[in-house]
Amino acid sequence: MMRDLRKQAGLLVILLASLTSLVANGQTRFVSTRVKEFVSPDGKPLLLRGINLGNWLLPEGYMFKFKTTNSPRLIQTAINELVGEDEARKFWKTYRDNYITQADIRFIKQSGFNSVRIPFNYRLFVTDGTVPRLDGPGYELLDRVVSWCRSEGLYVILDMHAAPGGQTGDNIDDSFAYPFLFESAESQELTVNLWAKIATRYRNEPAVIGYDLLNEPIAHYFDTASLNPKLEPLYRRIVSGIREVDRNHIIFLGGAQWDSNFKVFGSPFDPKLAYTFHKYWMTVNQDAIQEYLTFRDRYNVPVWMGESGENTDEWIESFRKLLEAKNIGWCFWPYKKLDATSCIVSINVPDDWAMIVDFADGPRKSFEEVRKRRPPKEKVQKALNDYLERIKFANCRINSGYLKALGLR
Repeated sequence: MMRDLRKQAGLLVILLASLTSLVANGQTRFVSTRVKEFVSPDGKPLLLRGINLGNWLLPEGYMFKFKTTNSPRLIQTAINELVGEDEARKFWKTYRDNYITQADIRFIKQSGFNSVRIPFNYRLFVTDGTVPRLDGPGYELLDRVVSWCRSEGLYVILDMHAAPGGQTGDNIDDSFAYPFLFESAESQELTVNLWAKIATRYRNEPAVIGYDLLNEPIAHYFDTASLNPKLEPLYRRIVSGIREVDRNHIIFLGGAQWDSNFKVFGSPFDPKLAYTFHKYWMTVNQDAIQEYLTFRDRYNVPVWMGESGENTDEWIESFRKLLEAKNIGWCFWPYKKLDATSCIVSINVPDDWAMIVDFADGPRKSFEEVRKRRPPKEKVQKALNDYLERIKFANCRINSGYLKALGLR
C-alpha cells in the first residue's frame, strides 16, 4: 500500500516537473501572450490571419440585400410575416445548418487562414423568462463549429456581437437603438453569467484562443462622456467572472466607438489580455493605426485588428500589408454574403429574391399593409428554399481576388 502511494507520488512529481518545464519553455496547450505577441502552444510567435463568420449566428440585413430591415429581430419579423412562425423556425434551423458547415471550415483552412472569429447573438444562448435561463441552440452550434475547427487546425475567437441590453445601440447588436447594457444591472449580470458559462464550456479547449467580450461598444452618437467611463469597469466584471472558471484563454477587449477608441483603457488588469480595434473606410497609412501601436508599446500587450473590409481588393491588400509590416494580426469581414465581391465566398441570388427584399423593406406598419403586400406564399417559400440551398458552400462562388488581396490562395 505504502509502496503504491510512493509510486503515485513519484509519478505526480514527474508530471508536475514536466508541466513546469513546458511552461518555462513557453509550451502549453493553449495560445497565450508574451509581451506584444500572441504565442502558439509550441512557444513560437503567432500572427493571426483570420476571417469573420459574420451573418451566421447574427444575421445582418445588408447581407440579405435588405436596407431598413437590418437587425436580426427585424429580419425575423419579416420572415414571420411572410411564412408564419412555424415555417420561420424551420427556415432559421436550416439556415444555421447550411450557412457554415465543415466544408466552409475546411475551405478556410485550405485557403491559408489560421483563425476565425465567430460573432454571435446572446439571444441564441438565453431563454426568455422572468428569470432568463442560460439555455438555447447556440451552445450546440458553437460546439459543432469549434469541433470542425479543431479537426481542420483552425483557431477560434468567440465574439459576443450582441450582448443583453445592447452594447452598441444599433442594428449590429440587435438592440433597441440604445446601449442599455451600461445602464441595466440585470443585463450586466446576464452578460457576466453567460460569458462564465461559455468559458466553463471551453476552458480546456485548445482550439479556442479566447473571448472577444463586447463587439464595438458605445456608438459615437450617444453621450460618450457619460457612457465611456462605464466600459472598462464592466470589462473587469466580465473578466473576473471568466477567471473564476477559466485561466487558460486570452480575453480580448475592444475600444469604445466601434472598437476604435483606446483612450477608455487604463493599464492592463489581467495577465492574458489583448486589445482589439476595428477600422473601415479610412486612408491606409500608419496614422490610421498609430493609436494602437502607441498603446501596444506603452503597455507591452498584443493588439489585434478584429474587423475590417467592405472595400475593394486593392484597399484590402494595402491595409493587410500595413498590418503585417507592424506585426499586427488581422481578421477581415466577412466570410460569406449575398451577391458580393467584398467577401471570400459569395451566395448566388435566388430567383424572385427581389420580391423578398421588396416586402421586407416596404411599408409594413399595419396588419392591412402586411396583408396587401405579402407575396403569394408558394412563391415566397420557393425563394426562401432556393436561398437555403444557395448558401451551401458547394453552391457558392469564390472571390479569388479577395483571397489574393489577403495574401492567400
